[in-house]
Amino acid sequence: MSDLSRRDLLKGASAVAMVSAALPALAKAVPATDPFIERLIAKMSIQDKAGQLSIYSDPLAARTEGPVLNPGLAKQGIDELKARIRRGEIVGLFNGIGTTIGRELQKVAIEESPSKIPLIFAGDVIHGMKTSFPVPLGESASFDPSLAERTARAAAVEASAKGIQWTFAPMVDVARDQRWGRVVEGSGEDTWLGVQLARARVRGFQGPDIRRDDSMLACPKHFAAYGAVQGGMEYNTADIPETTLREIHLPGFKAAFDAGAITTMSSFNDIAGVPSTANHYLLTDILRGEWGFKGLVVSDYTSEEELILHGYAADGPDAVVKALTAGCDISMQSGLYWKHLPDLVKSGRIPMSVVDTAVRRVLYVKKAMGLFANPYRSLDPVREARDVRRPDAIALAREAGRKSMVLLKNDGNLLPLKKQGKIALIGPAVSQKGDYPGPWANFPDYESCVTVEEGFRAALGDKAKLSVTRGSDYEAPIDGEIDKAVRMAKDADVVVLLLGESASMSGEAQARVDIGIPAPQLALAEAVAATGKPIVVLLRHGRALALTGAVRNAPAIMATWFLGSETGNSIADVVFGDYAPQGRLPVSFPQASGQEPFYYNHRRTGRPQLTADKAYKARYREVTDEPLYPFGFGLTYSVASYSATSVSAATIPWAGSITVTATVTNTGTRAMHEVAQLYINDKVASLTQPVRSLKGMKHLDLEPGQSATVSFTLSRADLGFVHPDKKSYAEPGAFDVWIAPNAMAGTPATFVLKAGA
Repeated sequence: MSDLSRRDLLKGASAVAMVSAALPALAKAVPATDPFIERLIAKMSIQDKAGQLSIYSDPLAARTEGPVLNPGLAKQGIDELKARIRRGEIVGLFNGIGTTIGRELQKVAIEESPSKIPLIFAGDVIHGMKTSFPVPLGESASFDPSLAERTARAAAVEASAKGIQWTFAPMVDVARDQRWGRVVEGSGEDTWLGVQLARARVRGFQGPDIRRDDSMLACPKHFAAYGAVQGGMEYNTADIPETTLREIHLPGFKAAFDAGAITTMSSFNDIAGVPSTANHYLLTDILRGEWGFKGLVVSDYTSEEELILHGYAADGPDAVVKALTAGCDISMQSGLYWKHLPDLVKSGRIPMSVVDTAVRRVLYVKKAMGLFANPYRSLDPVREARDVRRPDAIALAREAGRKSMVLLKNDGNLLPLKKQGKIALIGPAVSQKGDYPGPWANFPDYESCVTVEEGFRAALGDKAKLSVTRGSDYEAPIDGEIDKAVRMAKDADVVVLLLGESASMSGEAQARVDIGIPAPQLALAEAVAATGKPIVVLLRHGRALALTGAVRNAPAIMATWFLGSETGNSIADVVFGDYAPQGRLPVSFPQASGQEPFYYNHRRTGRPQLTADKAYKARYREVTDEPLYPFGFGLTYSVASYSATSVSAATIPWAGSITVTATVTNTGTRAMHEVAQLYINDKVASLTQPVRSLKGMKHLDLEPGQSATVSFTLSRADLGFVHPDKKSYAEPGAFDVWIAPNAMAGTPATFVLKAGA
């Protein structure tokens, strides 16, 4: 299959929907032509229309909290902002919070602007508001869509109480290169898992009715294939075949729209030379034509203006023409639509009908979420006082943190630690609250965050002696700290090292060429390891890491990601054995950074390394082609034993199904939570296929000695792949199938899909 052609991308092509699925129920319920909306449009001037297609970062310092996430902006006073709203320049504002000022601005919009259209207040609520939950990648390690739905619901309740009605989340990009900083925002490297979590997060954000005061409109992003940027470098190009686009990168979006999302955000990258914000094939032919999407597309931050630097648009007016006619409805931050649309319509370069179509989509979304019926929805000071930092949200953050942790190594059953003796807790962030909300925590409540030191002290009380020091900073040594750490280690019975990335090393614009532990922390780990004391390594990170030296060789290693507000309590719960670890890796840990991009479901090659023979095989000189820790991997404090996978029949009729089963037994001495995973491989196909593909999972709680039979049903619909004709369907032939604890484990059973009539 050749890469996407420029002709297809520019002009569109006749295409067949990749998946047959119903449109969102809400979208189907709204007529194509709404008389209320049409009356509004008929009365609007071109300036009013341009304003409804222009959104800006909230310029009021009183409504901005937390880190600076985008290029610096000139601050405006409230009088200047109100004047802009009166002129109808603004469809809405983002990343400002507060109900009192929100109501004040909304009053200006609905009483004094030309068309009296309410504003929409948006924000990047990625993993919580004042109560921060684990980063999306960390939460994805729970392999639990119901947990993701619950945390998204809690985030929506809290964020809507602070005046946010629309979140630029979830990120559904599949990320196969851990050098990319934005891996942290998504669900990892697997499309099937990403689809389950995309649905769950949309349901959670939007709740049972997007008109409710505690609902927050979802905006799946980035459309499309942003996770495929070359070299894992932020804002880079994505050059992929259309089969890969449709098989790997689009299903998460389709699932999100089927779950009810009626907005989406374009991506910064181009595909085959066409930037997504001006990509008619993506935004119109596929999104609107094939999928019937009725909602709106918003650009990413100034991405329509960046068409100029892409070399795709000559200037601002040209960028507006190409973005709007491609199907990008709202310009974010640049102001280009407001500035140029009136003249472009007057000159005939953009037909008024194109502008009206975009405005119609925006007004449809505003009406669907109830803004016309209740302009002050989610702007309630009573809720703002009541629904922020609620006890149930705090408890959920602690639960989510526990379920997101992944036990990677536990030689000699070092974990769980006993609450006794002398424990040395060492690492850059053991006590620094400012780093605890994690990347993309836009509205942090630093003081409420529980550090690992605080969590340990609360868990230990006076049962054990805890000594604490930093040892080093994340990326720089601290004078005297290694010596201090070594003295503490020598005096301790066990050492807990909290190592990895700072929050500022992960997220947008934080691509890394080396995904290992930074050198100052490695030096700390080597010095502490030289004491000979047992070491538990707790990794703090927003991507898979390439572990080396004393960190890799530590007897116990736990992936703890960025867990948010309740980090310290969550980690203490698991480290001291009050709860068992249950997370599974949503990303493969490579043996070395140079293996990236690295992912479990790679296509088979003609020279795989199937034996110890290294000559002329698909591998690097220095390492095998295996991961250090594979996708789906995670230990417990007990031992799971899997029986051989079996199938109910040797063949599947074309219109039939089979049952795949295995027995899982807890052969250890402690209760455990196991995640059994179903994988398949199409052994011979018209396109080379992945060595394995995840198709299901089951959660099991097993007492010592207890067994459970796990069953999955497979039919032809589960066995298909996208072909060059853009359709997804299965081919007759033999398949391997595994029920296993991770993507590298188990012995397969085999069945044959018989040809149909």
